Amino acid sequence: MSEHSSELGRGPSHRSTEFAVAGVCILAGLIAIAGGLKAGTGWGPEGPKSGFFPFCVGIVIVLASLVNCVQLWMEKDNGQLFAEWGQLRQVLCVVIPTTVYVFTVPYLGIYVCSIILIALFMKWLGQYPWTITAAIALGVPIAIYLFFEKWFLIPLPKGPLEDLLGL
Repeated sequence: MSEHSSELGRGPSHRSTEFAVAGVCILAGLIAIAGGLKAGTGWGPEGPKSGFFPFCVGIVIVLASLVNCVQLWMEKDNGQLFAEWGQLRQVLCVVIPTTVYVFTVPYLGIYVCSIILIALFMKWLGQYPWTITAAIALGVPIAIYLFFEKWFLIPLPKGPLEDLLGL
C-alpha cells in the first residue's frame, strides 16, 4: 500500500474537495444568473437594469468553476489529503453554531443570539470558568448595544426579549 492511498482513509482527498467547491460555486453562479434574469438584464432608460451585474458575475463564476473542473479532470490524481476528519470536525464546531446564530438572529434578535453564541464558544470550546464566560457573554452585547443603538443611532435586529424590555 502506498503512502498516498493510506492517507485517503483519514479524510477527504484534495481532488474531491476541489470538485465539491467547484460544484458549490457553479450552483451559486447559476443562482446569480437566475436572479439576474428575474430582475432584468437589459438596458433601461437609466442604463443597465438591476440584474445585469449579478447576471454577468454569475456567468463568470460558472465559467471559472467549469475551467477548474476541466483542469482537475485532466490532472492525475495524486491522492493528496485535504484534511483529516478530526480537523474538519474542529472546523464544524465553529461553522455549525455560527450558522445557527445567523439563522436565529431574525427571530430572537442579535443580542440574545450573541449572548448564547459567546457563552457557548467560551464554555464549550474555550472551557473558561462561568464567571468570565458570563461577564463577557453579557458585556459584549451590552457594549454593542451602547455603541450602535445609543451612540451611532444604528438599530440592530431585535427579538421578543428586547421588545419586552423596551430596548
